[in-house]
Amino acid sequence: MIWNPDAETMPVGQRRELQLELLKKQVKYVYERQPAYRAKMEKAGIKPEDIKSLDDLRLLPYLTKADMRENYPYGLFCVPMKEVVRVHSSSGTTGKPTAVGYTKKDIEIWAEVMARALACGGATPDSIIQNAYGYGMFTGGLGIHYGGERMGCAVLPASSGQTKRQLIYLQDFGTTLITCTPSYSLHLAEEGGAEGVDFKKLPLKYGVLGAEPWSEGMREKIEHNLNIKATDIYGLSEIIGPGVANECLEQKGLHIFDDHFLPEVINHETGEPLPPGQRGELVITTLTKEGFPAIRYRTGDITALLDAPCPCGRTHIRMERITGRTDDMLIIRGVNVFPSQIESILMDIEGVEPHYIIYLRRDGALDDMEIHVEVSEKVFSDEVKKLEALAAKIQKEIQGVLALSPRIKLVEPKSLERSMGKAKRVFDERKI
Repeated sequence: MIWNPDAETMPVGQRRELQLELLKKQVKYVYERQPAYRAKMEKAGIKPEDIKSLDDLRLLPYLTKADMRENYPYGLFCVPMKEVVRVHSSSGTTGKPTAVGYTKKDIEIWAEVMARALACGGATPDSIIQNAYGYGMFTGGLGIHYGGERMGCAVLPASSGQTKRQLIYLQDFGTTLITCTPSYSLHLAEEGGAEGVDFKKLPLKYGVLGAEPWSEGMREKIEHNLNIKATDIYGLSEIIGPGVANECLEQKGLHIFDDHFLPEVINHETGEPLPPGQRGELVITTLTKEGFPAIRYRTGDITALLDAPCPCGRTHIRMERITGRTDDMLIIRGVNVFPSQIESILMDIEGVEPHYIIYLRRDGALDDMEIHVEVSEKVFSDEVKKLEALAAKIQKEIQGVLALSPRIKLVEPKSLERSMGKAKRVFDERKI
């Protein structure tokens, strides 16, 4: 189903007119209410009246995570705290957290775009949604929750972790759609299989999965192991939380709800905008937010915009699934590598499980990469020569794609730590 046909199937030309109208209002609103961003505009020699077309968006300065940290916690808010009804923040694992504020209208917008996202992923008002994203300051849990309630679904606020209890909910409560990270969905499937859960006999049909990059190979394993149709959801707290974009059941890119979020893709090094089809860093401008609007926020996520029509009938511009982050990129002996590239290679090799860890070390002056890869029970019980042959095959496949020859260590099933949230795939132990 399409949750809001008037907005989601609006003719592209009409939406562009709407975007320009909203952009002009949002830039003026931020210029008048946010001293830090106004200073950036003045330094760039730009005033709100200079924005006369969507192409003029490129005249505006970028907003970065560094700006948010410098103005932590409330310096970039555009309303007094008496108008803020919710505050969320990032984890702050790389420094100070980033804080975002929501007005009552912002929460309503969030519920609306999340309802659209869930509908893209197979939800209807009759759905029973098991929400296994974390609640709290993280935006995932509450974003999904309010979107499901806006649609009229029954929402199970399961939150993250407690896997045995999650399996009980799946079996007893008639869950038809689950929301969680891709890595956790595989963990659920693994634990359920060990306990004799037959996912083919459950009402579960859909999964709306996100918060970490995942490959097509991983999608295939998730869909097979859980017997579901799995779609990718995208969002970030700096923009609104989950609900910025979602794949529809065609699985041909994520629909960006661009009557609320205006996307660009830029060259990460030069900052120059790139045309549809070219991969670069995603930049988003909010068009309707009040509490914490973001003008040209550099997300750090790598994708490409897709402007071809989608068979589902939605006319929003789409984006490719995120392949990595500019700050997650690994540089190994001069080669740029994203963990998602390694995952894609591993998922195409028979006998390999969707669990791996990349270790980066330094051997003298040279970087060294070792990948620990789980294999199936059958493979692990094979004779040593067959295991050595599989490790050599993995190394050869990676070398063919990335021009690197990492050391491969095959490990027994279930030996790598499982994550209840975002999976940690890389441990950089280099002393640089």
